[in-house]
Amino acid sequence: MKVKVRLFAGLRERAGYAERELSGVERVADIWPALGIGDEPDGLLYAVNRTYADGESKLADGDEVALIPPVSGGSFRVAKEPLSLDAVVEEVSDESAGAVASFLGTVRRESRGRKVLYLEYEAYAEMAEDVMAQIAADLEQRYDLRAIAMHHRVGRVEIGEASVAIAVSAAHRQDALAACKEAIDTLKQTVPLWKKEVYEGGEEWLGRGS
Repeated sequence: MKVKVRLFAGLRERAGYAERELSGVERVADIWPALGIGDEPDGLLYAVNRTYADGESKLADGDEVALIPPVSGGSFRVAKEPLSLDAVVEEVSDESAGAVASFLGTVRRESRGRKVLYLEYEAYAEMAEDVMAQIAADLEQRYDLRAIAMHHRVGRVEIGEASVAIAVSAAHRQDALAACKEAIDTLKQTVPLWKKEVYEGGEEWLGRGS
């Protein structure tokens, strides 16, 4: 049985190659020892045929295994404090970047024909931050990026305040813009965050994607 292994960023430079074919590996956990390139870095993620997989996942002949190194910069945070777009942009600043794209999501007054008073956000914080990191790792695999940062508020958020802030730095604007858009779209669909919309005359919990 043979599988194709792909390496990115610092791992590629460390190994001296971007792709390698391995024989005799049965599980994802067998990949790193078979490469023989030193200690496995903390935060390393694996994807089998473009789907994240844990170490116990079985491999089949012809599988493609991507080793996705920890995100090179930025941060992933769920916090009760007000968000700062400047701070998020600063986290992804890189002298090799030719572009920084950012997104700031704010609470609007009108929603679905109702007058909103404020929002309340709740999150499974530890998992939310891990999922943000996975989103970033996936984007770094597909775009030429320098760093990504994502921050999201929890608790009560007033009208006009920011609920989410994202910044992406890249060598070129096309990658920065595309990755930033995909980051917020994917965050809305996959990160375990919920919001309660408090409006005149009532309130309603809304799930992911809203």
